[in-house]
Amino acid sequence: MEMAILPSYDVVVAERKGAVRYYSQSSKQLKTIAHFNVFSGIEDGLLGVAADPQFSINHWIYFYYGLAGEKSVSQLARFEMDGEKLIESSRKVLLEVPTQRKYCCHSAGYLTFDSKGLLYLSIGDNTNAEEIEGHNPTDERPGRELSDDQAATANSNSFKGKILRIKPESDGTFSIPDGNLFPKDGSQGKPEIYVMGVRNPFRFSVDAKNNYVYWGDVGPDTEINASEGKLNYDEINQARKPGFFGYPYFLGANEVFPKYDFVTKKEGPGKDPLHPLNESPHNTGIRELPAAQPAFIWYGKGPSKRWPLVGKGGASAMAGPVYYSDLFADSPYKLPDYYDGKLFIYDWIRKWIMAVTLDVNGNYVSMEPFLPQLKVVAPIDMQIAPDGAIYLLAYGTNWFARNTDSGIIRVEYAEGNRNPIASLKISKLVGAAPLSVSLSAGESKDYDPGDKLTYEWSIGSKKIKGERIGHVFTRPGIYNVVLTVTDQLGGKGSATTQVKVGNTPPEVKIQTAANRSFYWDNQKLDYQIQIKDREDKVADAKRTKASFHYLPFGKDLASVMSSSENVQFGQTEKLVASLDCKACHTVATKSIGPAFKAISMRYKGKKDAADPLSEKIIKGGSGNWGTYPMPPHQDLAIADARQISEYILSLAEEQVNIPLKGQFYLTDHIGKGDAGAYVLLGSYIDKGANGIEPLQASDQIVLRSPVIQMEDYDEGNVGVTIATQNTGFVSYISNITNGKFVRFNQIDLNGIGQIDFRVQREGQGGTIEVRLDNPQGPVVGSVEVEAGKVKDPKSEWEQRIAILSPEKGMHDLYIVFKNPTSQWGLFHVDLMKFQK
Repeated sequence: MEMAILPSYDVVVAERKGAVRYYSQSSKQLKTIAHFNVFSGIEDGLLGVAADPQFSINHWIYFYYGLAGEKSVSQLARFEMDGEKLIESSRKVLLEVPTQRKYCCHSAGYLTFDSKGLLYLSIGDNTNAEEIEGHNPTDERPGRELSDDQAATANSNSFKGKILRIKPESDGTFSIPDGNLFPKDGSQGKPEIYVMGVRNPFRFSVDAKNNYVYWGDVGPDTEINASEGKLNYDEINQARKPGFFGYPYFLGANEVFPKYDFVTKKEGPGKDPLHPLNESPHNTGIRELPAAQPAFIWYGKGPSKRWPLVGKGGASAMAGPVYYSDLFADSPYKLPDYYDGKLFIYDWIRKWIMAVTLDVNGNYVSMEPFLPQLKVVAPIDMQIAPDGAIYLLAYGTNWFARNTDSGIIRVEYAEGNRNPIASLKISKLVGAAPLSVSLSAGESKDYDPGDKLTYEWSIGSKKIKGERIGHVFTRPGIYNVVLTVTDQLGGKGSATTQVKVGNTPPEVKIQTAANRSFYWDNQKLDYQIQIKDREDKVADAKRTKASFHYLPFGKDLASVMSSSENVQFGQTEKLVASLDCKACHTVATKSIGPAFKAISMRYKGKKDAADPLSEKIIKGGSGNWGTYPMPPHQDLAIADARQISEYILSLAEEQVNIPLKGQFYLTDHIGKGDAGAYVLLGSYIDKGANGIEPLQASDQIVLRSPVIQMEDYDEGNVGVTIATQNTGFVSYISNITNGKFVRFNQIDLNGIGQIDFRVQREGQGGTIEVRLDNPQGPVVGSVEVEAGKVKDPKSEWEQRIAILSPEKGMHDLYIVFKNPTSQWGLFHVDLMKFQK
């Protein structure tokens, strides 16, 4: 959720479920040093962490978390650290924040210090965000105060929907600094409040020079028409001084929400931004609020006319630091002066980072993408370390999940000597003890010409030097392996991996007497799926999966050979992963939106359910699963939306395993062209062993059409021509001269007797040779193509047959073109067909 960069450049990370993780800069290892007992429902949990500005002296670190138990409160607490150890008995509770745990959402919980040593804490509105009937949450009916933001963010006597500012004291208490929004005596509101009128101020920063506060505020989900789409903007805000920033009455440039009566369901006039009044019966604070401050930057779910670079779709705006060159004058990784005075903002869902240019008064001038090539998966925190390096915390793909693509990213900008780039390759990452591995740093690089690299490996307590080494792990356990690459000027780069010793991966093999590359009409495919596991001994049938499908697509084998066990929709899963769907949905568990399986169960057995689902995917909407809306995907092709709908609906269907031994007759492809493929898949997940989690292995046979277009080669040095013919477009390989070739990877030649080539005699003529495994490999077949000149390129295609010598096994097939006497083009080739 948040990170604290210590003076040693070690990093403390707060995880929502309560874990405190510690990354050591010296050892390059990550470990858990504490685990708080937290309430992590709704959006609560361990949310914030910040190191004291004097950490090197006092070793204080602050956390903000939802306290476990029946009492609905969150606490801001200070702890001491002793090296890499958190002393939990040193806890001092500075502040206790009352919350509600009945409705979702918005907890925020970010912590940071300003240049004067004042501590800021952001708190979300903690208000019912779902039962709002397309409007803002201002439900004034009796008993509905948890659905009324006038009782929270617009209430001066509530911490909710605020950014607080306090001065921590040495005894574990705090005092109120001068200049907060309300008097210190509490007569008008909570004296800790610096900013109010915010919804979910999830990530913010304080300008190191002028103490302006910048934050991203995640927008509501209303159906109110606005100047750009709906009044559901995400905002980047700037507070030059304490103030009220409009919510729940205004959004963006103070666009006004109509007053909605939840009893009569009628709209009336909204509030006056210059003189907003909180007249809700649920308000316990002042009635006359300060004038509303407009947002600094704002954008909705659709394209933004004012800020087109922000994109469209789901959004979650966040504000990072303002960069000043002179504060990093002696830092080794300081950014170019070009970025002096720029504000960094980022979006968690849209995955971009922008550099915002400000004028001398802090007004907006322009924005531009920053490090678009970095492709951070859901950036959730951004800080600049004292050495000038940028630290990013990547949340990963799914909400509320332990994501494998989460992590800490350190970005260094270097002028002069550049640090080496360490690349670690290892032969095995998992296996039983003793486990012998080979490690290589051979792909490490240094972009400075002439630099000489040295390599050091850290494996446990051992230090080993060398570009390539071997190592034997003799005992079960999880081992961190760190490679450090150093150049002669002291520049360093590192790479890490983990080796898990104690469980051998299963072995899954599919045996067949049939050809493993192609199908023919009515061909018999016999098979036997063999499973072995060293620790399990006997394979558990419940942990085994076997399936057989005909897929109507298959020309692009990467779309068929998915890592997913849902082979039928493997290509669709990749499509879903490329969109923003997984930001709000998971397959099995509820996130901010319903699980795909829950959607599938709701529509199970209903005919034509795919059509309305497809329409909703494209147009967006809300109401079927609460009021949190799904953003539109208007650029998505109708066919793709339909495929996603069918994939979701398939999840309610029981997946039936085929027997581990049997046979099929291949008929599903007949009459459907040459684009399809059959996929036979077997997989097994073992039970785990010696403290190592269960491991999975699989094998598959993919059978494609024996008709292969020549331009679909895996490697080649010929040209490709696309021409219009009376039957439509045709593409073929051209610019064929002596010695040129094309390669097709891993073709099974078992049972193949000949290859039929479709050629056009346009050129000097020559020989087509079929060679194995390299362009100079054994010739297993050939055919002559005579010289010629075509008059009608649309129709003058002929067949030439290359008879093959009997061969078995998988080979890379090289089709080599020869005519040593000619320097000109030889002929054209359209396709080849493998015959039994």
